[in-house]
Amino acid sequence: MDSALARNGSGFTIREATVHDIQIAFEQNRLTSRQLVEFYLGEIRRLNPYLKGVIEVNPDALYLADKADLERKAKSSLPGLHGIPILVKDNIATKDKLNSTAGSYALLGSVVPRDAGVAMKLREAGAIILGKASLSEWSNARTDNAPSGWCARGGQGVNPYNASLTPCGSSSGSAISVAANMATVALGTETDGSILCPSTYNSVVGIKPTVGLTSRAGVIPISPRQDTVGPICRTVSDAAYVLEAIVGFDRYDAVATREASKYIPVGGYVQFLRPDGLRGKRIGITKDPNFGFPDNSKVRQLFKQHFNTLRRRGATLVEDLEIPNLDFVLNSIFNDENPALIAELKLAVNAYLKQLLTSPVRSLADVIAFNNKYSRLEKTVEYGQTTFLEAEKTNGIEKKMLLNLTRASKNGFEKLMKEKKLDALMTAQLSVTSVLAIGGYPGITVPAGYDSDGTPIGLIFGGLKGSEPKLIEIAYGFEQATKFRRPPLIKA
Repeated sequence: MDSALARNGSGFTIREATVHDIQIAFEQNRLTSRQLVEFYLGEIRRLNPYLKGVIEVNPDALYLADKADLERKAKSSLPGLHGIPILVKDNIATKDKLNSTAGSYALLGSVVPRDAGVAMKLREAGAIILGKASLSEWSNARTDNAPSGWCARGGQGVNPYNASLTPCGSSSGSAISVAANMATVALGTETDGSILCPSTYNSVVGIKPTVGLTSRAGVIPISPRQDTVGPICRTVSDAAYVLEAIVGFDRYDAVATREASKYIPVGGYVQFLRPDGLRGKRIGITKDPNFGFPDNSKVRQLFKQHFNTLRRRGATLVEDLEIPNLDFVLNSIFNDENPALIAELKLAVNAYLKQLLTSPVRSLADVIAFNNKYSRLEKTVEYGQTTFLEAEKTNGIEKKMLLNLTRASKNGFEKLMKEKKLDALMTAQLSVTSVLAIGGYPGITVPAGYDSDGTPIGLIFGGLKGSEPKLIEIAYGFEQATKFRRPPLIKA
């Protein structure tokens, strides 16, 4: 399709194009939404049988593209994602011809009452929902034994940089698809690591927003306390455009979105795409190997270069930090987080299933029974459903667990950030996702290079609630100074 566009005289290359590039091409009549969607549909047909990043394509995608092209001719002012194709993770409900199944056959054919809050905001921003991205089934909440990136409906997702690497989950399909140029941008969800990990391993940018900044209404849940929805994109600028479109109050997730709305900056997030965004920032680095940087000499040398880049761009690095009360924080993560999530899972999934207009299953117990009955489809014998079985045995949540998790957040990460007056904590270790998860804090990961075997390396910046503007400034400043991301060489 690139060559076809060139033959049409436009000269515009879609592969690796950013939202901003596409918007300019639209304005200059060098590109149409139909051409854009046709390109991605072609790439999905070509690559997805191997990569398995997309579960299904919206049958109305070309109709929506034509509609966007007509609107562009009729209106001079259009919203920021107008005509842009986006994939959404298959746990995000859409009230259209697409299924919303969390990758499971148990929910195939179910009918949702309405668009998820974030899907509704995407449509309001003019985006074209291109299809559903694959994922670790039930957002990795069914079993501990299935490989990351696998679901019954989609199969095993493949890392486009190195097929022997994990694609990581649970938002694996969103990251795979964006990395491989099967969509302009995508949405993922995170409870603990499910945006930051796949984004890192697939050399893309992922933003895990402050919990409540984006609505979780209509998202197949794990934990209302930790679940969040965020962008997975090839660039920080694209991630800022998508985040700007999906934040805000939703009456179907009223308590969390009302509270977090106070963090939304006047004028949105795109304004923080500043090339000098590192200037004056205080960025912390812990000496704890769990939350700092690996000892691998080659990788460590690469990070030393990054540290120098950050300093040259005006950042102050505060090194050799210790997370306060670290033993208590680790103990709470290891002993309280997972049991709390398992108990919340049963309550949240039962509530989600009961509000569906029609569904083959109405409770977690029904899903367990479905998996047993259709064990060949769901590979129940191979992978089991250990987490579901544990969750079904629960009867509420121990308040002590939640209290421990709150204390671990307040007296650990939050105390460090405030006492040292940090704008962000920087790490290359994905174990930091649990620290961010239990407190509902935001994080962003940016491509930072590649190891000798092609393994993508990312830098993760985490901050206090509502610090997305600072994190975007830092990440964009680093990205523009280094521009490490390169598209994968896929042998499909």
